[in-house]
Order: sequence, then structure tokens, then C-alpha cells
Amino acid sequence: MMSDSRNAIVPIPPVGNLEQVTDAQLARYGELIYQKTGIRISPQKKMLLSNRLRRRLRETGITDFEAYYQHLRSLPPGHPEWNAFLQEITTHETYLFRDEVQWRWFREEYLARVAAEAQAGRRPRSLRIWSAACSTGDEVYTIACCIAATLLNYQQWNITILGTDIGAGAIAQAQAGVFGERAMRLVPEEYRRRFFVKAKDAAIWQAGSVLKQMVSFRQHNLLEPLRVAPFDLVFLKNVLIYFDPASKRRVLENVRALIKPGGMLITGAAEGVAEFLRDFERLNPWLYRRPVPARAMEVRR
Repeated sequence: MMSDSRNAIVPIPPVGNLEQVTDAQLARYGELIYQKTGIRISPQKKMLLSNRLRRRLRETGITDFEAYYQHLRSLPPGHPEWNAFLQEITTHETYLFRDEVQWRWFREEYLARVAAEAQAGRRPRSLRIWSAACSTGDEVYTIACCIAATLLNYQQWNITILGTDIGAGAIAQAQAGVFGERAMRLVPEEYRRRFFVKAKDAAIWQAGSVLKQMVSFRQHNLLEPLRVAPFDLVFLKNVLIYFDPASKRRVLENVRALIKPGGMLITGAAEGVAEFLRDFERLNPWLYRRPVPARAMEVRR
């Protein structure tokens, strides 16, 4: 920020001596976050919320939690600061090939079955997958790795892998497809060589063109419907644990509308969604299948 009279840089005032948000401020921020995202902030997250808010104070030059809260309330919904705020409070650690048992199922069972059905002429050579709440894209690129390594002649398929997240910053990082060594620590060495390019002078990996051509990203709030064609498989992992029952129900209503009959839903193993998916077949604690209507099954026969 430049001074009009002296053309000198005006220093941003330092953030005050802030320990934590007060209980009253925690309640107000919690309600604001819930209205925007459906996520409940528990009292145990007071320090975590305070730390993340402190980063926004430094960036904006606002000196205390109360002033920043009032600032947010004054902004229109599409203002960039809303994106920055939501990015701060919804970002969680993620990395490629998280939850190996699920990726083993995806490679050895799901993709094998899909390929066999296509070979037998029972389905087209197309595959649509949605990674909901994809954060910085680690899950999306893991999906693409598995397809490229497992599905024979995948280049002849129509592959769509869509990643969505509420955070604009997360989506920008996902589109860049750049990962540090920590995020890459579980990626098999063969996959690193085939699908990523390592920076010469840093432990940074760039997703290669094989992966990039399969994936796309867009900003999306899970509380709102997503206006796209339905998917064969949806990943909705490690996000619903932050939602209360009403928000879970709303999110799952939006998600189930985008799963094809016979399509699959992958969740986290401990997210408490079974009661909201009673019309789905539960194959194991993290895997659900949307039933195929009886009439459609008769037509197939």
C-alpha cells in the first residue's frame, strides 16, 4: 500500500497480543462458518481457529479477531477475502495414496471389473469420477495414477476426473499439480518415474501430462448442488466428520443425485454416513453402491 504524499510503503500494523478468540467470538465465528460450509467448530478447536484467524489478520492488517469478524460480515458473498477465510478454516493435511486399502480395491477390483465389462460390451469405454472436497488435488492425481497404471489402453477411453473444493486457493494449487516430498511419500517409485517430473534443485514433483489430461478442477460448496452429469464413482472422504447430521444429510442428498444407478460412493471409514444411505448397498464400512432399479436390471438381461 503506497502513501499518496510521500510515495513510501506504509507498514501494516502488527497484530495485537492475541492469545485466543473468546468463547463469545468462537460462537460467532462458529455460526458464520456453519452457515457458509455446514461445518461445526467445536470448543476444542478454539486454539486451532485462533491460529488460523491470526494468519488472516496478518494478511489483511486487521488488528483483532472482533474487527475481522465484523469485516467478514460486511463483505459480499463473492469477495476474495471470503475465499481466503474459508481456505484457512477448511484446509487439512492430505497426501497422495492416503488409505492404501481403498486404492488397492480401486486398482484390483473396481478398474478390473470396469475393464472386463467394457471388453464384453456391457458398458462404453468411459469413466466419470468425482473427488469431492479434493483439497489440493492429491486424491485426484492418485485416481489418475491408478487409471494410467492399471487400465489397459486407457488412452482409448473417455476419462473424466473432476476435483472440487470450497477453497479457491486449494483449487489453484490442485490445478498446478505440484507436490512436495511429504505429499509424495506414499507414491510408488514406479509411478513417480512414469507420471511425475522432479525439479532439479528441490524436492518438488510436478504432475506430468499423462495425469493432467485426465483431470479438471472447479470451486464448489458441497452444501450446494453441482450441475454436471452423474458419475460412476464418487470419492467423499475425510470431510463429513466435520459436519453435523443436518449438514451431512444435505451434502449426501446433493452427492447421491450425481451417482449413476449401480455407481459407487467411497467415504472415510468413520464418518457416520450409513444412516443417511439406507437405500444404498453397504459393501464395507467405507464403500456404498447405489442400487440399479429392477426394471433396468430386467432390460439388461
